[in-house]
Amino acid sequence: MGKRLKENLSSAYLDAANRLNGRNARKRIVAYVESYDDIFFWRTALSGFENEHRYFEVMLPSRHTLTKGKRSVLMNLISENVGESMIACVDADYDYLLQGSTSMSRAVNHSPYVFHTYAYAIENLQCYAGSLHDVSVAVTLNDRVIFDFEEYLRLYSEAIFPLFVWSVWFYRKGIYGKFTITDFNHIIEMGNFNFQTAYPSIEKLRRKVARKIRQFQHEYPDAKETYLAVKEDIKRLGVTAQTTYLYIQGHHLFDNVVVPALKRVCDKLIRDHEQEIYRNARHIVQRRNELSNYNHSIEEIVPMLRRNVGYANSEPYLRLKADLKDFLDGNSEE
Repeated sequence: MGKRLKENLSSAYLDAANRLNGRNARKRIVAYVESYDDIFFWRTALSGFENEHRYFEVMLPSRHTLTKGKRSVLMNLISENVGESMIACVDADYDYLLQGSTSMSRAVNHSPYVFHTYAYAIENLQCYAGSLHDVSVAVTLNDRVIFDFEEYLRLYSEAIFPLFVWSVWFYRKGIYGKFTITDFNHIIEMGNFNFQTAYPSIEKLRRKVARKIRQFQHEYPDAKETYLAVKEDIKRLGVTAQTTYLYIQGHHLFDNVVVPALKRVCDKLIRDHEQEIYRNARHIVQRRNELSNYNHSIEEIVPMLRRNVGYANSEPYLRLKADLKDFLDGNSEE
């Protein structure tokens, strides 16, 4: 037992504290998250469910030790203490797709008090293809469409999907050391992004994926049936060939696929607008003032992407919201 009450904080303790506040007081529900970067995302997801009867407080599992990460959230600190007044909010990682084949996956998939992103991580949702043009506009204040992010990520997803199925296959078999997520990421790297080579690079990626698949088919000749079973199962779970990017490692997608493309697009949009100012300015003072005003108005890409909430209509986020609604409706004291 801990020496102080705070060290034994649990949903039962919070339930009791809520009752002490009186029947008319709003119920406090603590939502533990993995890291500081997650607080804004989960606050956005949960705030729509606040009303006169309940509110949420989103925080790390320990303000004193700064412990963070999914394992500490679920296992070391609150796995036995979650309940109606204390929930855990985590990235799905591969645990969602593993469907209970590990202890972590069982906690993520089967605990009624653990909520996950369905997509691999928050970063995947921040990179939701349908929102990236809006991000470029927010950065550059230029609404011209010069690149089709949705088509690019669709083609990228289709190129990597067959190898992604193999990746999940290895993890479900418990032999992921033979083909780790790091190995997978190395193959699906895109290299430097530019407009001229963007789509040829995807064709090159298809060839790399095909070579690796031929290798696996040679090394695991009896795997065809189980591979096809994994393929159908992850499709049942929401993964499609066109949306695979939502289920690969979030940091890889964010840092190595989306940000390089956004940077090149935004750089061009900024240059185009600056040239427009040069063309239209009537004199040097006006040009200098307009350029100064514009340059002070543009934003940095990474912070803007991390605050992107354009994923609101994405399938994984809608499923998360439905889970939260079911939980709150089932435990309503209204």
